Amino acid sequence: MDQDALVSEIRALKDRVDGITDSTVATVDGMLVASDIDHVSAEGFAALAAAMLGVAQRTVQELGDGVFRETVTRSDSGYVAVYAVGDQTLLAVLADPNLNLARLHLEARQAIGRLAAILSK
Repeated sequence: MDQDALVSEIRALKDRVDGITDSTVATVDGMLVASDIDHVSAEGFAALAAAMLGVAQRTVQELGDGVFRETVTRSDSGYVAVYAVGDQTLLAVLADPNLNLARLHLEARQAIGRLAAILSK
């Protein structure tokens, strides 16, 4: 796995989407893989993102709605989005309230494929 390539990809996502403040790639059990984080603890964010992923995956399973892809939480101060990157990894993004959520989804979904390719090497 090329950690520099992972960081480069998540920084490129930040460059393409105005409003992203922090992002990380982590395992589904909350272990930090790579991050571009300035405002929060990278390890803590990875763990919380894994917990969000786990709850969302369980909800999808219980409802019989197929395979989990992503979840978004919105607060007064912005957004947290968590995307599945295969079965063992996730992409988590923090963004400010001015984020264009549709743009994030478009760009993140494309980045997921590139992240998956990097992780599989």
